[in-house]
Amino acid sequence: MGVRSRQRSGVLITVEGIEGSGKTTQLRRLATRLRGRGYRVVETREPGGTPVAERIREVLLDNGSKHHRSEPMAPACEAFLILAARSQHVAHVIEPALRAGSLVLCDRFFDSTLAYQGYARGMDRKLLGNLNRAATGGLAPDLTLLFDVPVGVGLARRRHYATEQNRLDHETRQFHEKVRRGFLALAAAHRRRIKAINGQSPPDTVASEVASVVTKFLTTLPAGRLKTITVLRRTALSLQR
Repeated sequence: MGVRSRQRSGVLITVEGIEGSGKTTQLRRLATRLRGRGYRVVETREPGGTPVAERIREVLLDNGSKHHRSEPMAPACEAFLILAARSQHVAHVIEPALRAGSLVLCDRFFDSTLAYQGYARGMDRKLLGNLNRAATGGLAPDLTLLFDVPVGVGLARRRHYATEQNRLDHETRQFHEKVRRGFLALAAAHRRRIKAINGQSPPDTVASEVASVVTKFLTTLPAGRLKTITVLRRTALSLQR
């Protein structure tokens, strides 16, 4: 664990999943529910979260550029851009929020790097881990929610609901299958931190399961740390009431 993560008093919860898994929608619902129960919440996303990191996001996800069509992005270039954006994001958004005692909800983090650039692109996962630690000072999530859906379901949702298709939407189905297998392998290897949730259930059902998982996690926090992330002075706030 890095120096940065030892200094924090807040909590970092990340949400992960393949394209179209519903994670972004559920993050917003969770944030609303948490705030309604008195928690101090910061919502953010990757790649992005700061002006500089958002500009990197544009490069990473751009699908309309003629440069992208004539010059496919190398896996290492993709990984380094993501890590550069994450370094900026952690330094300017996540770490300050954690030091201030906030509960940070982040749409994607390092598990996505492992799933996309490691399992799907074939980059060395140990190397990615070392580079990520250098970029973040060893910061790791306290809890990760993995929204799992079959690839066909996720891609169909993206085609139906997304206002525009990004570069990753046009990857092969085989690529997305590798990403999903990567996420499931990570969940199996990190059962205490990563909680897999069936993203095919109705949205209200998924939201209830998310609330149950997060409530259970929050009640395991030391009373002093739990108090720092709440505006209201309560000791164990249930998200299911």
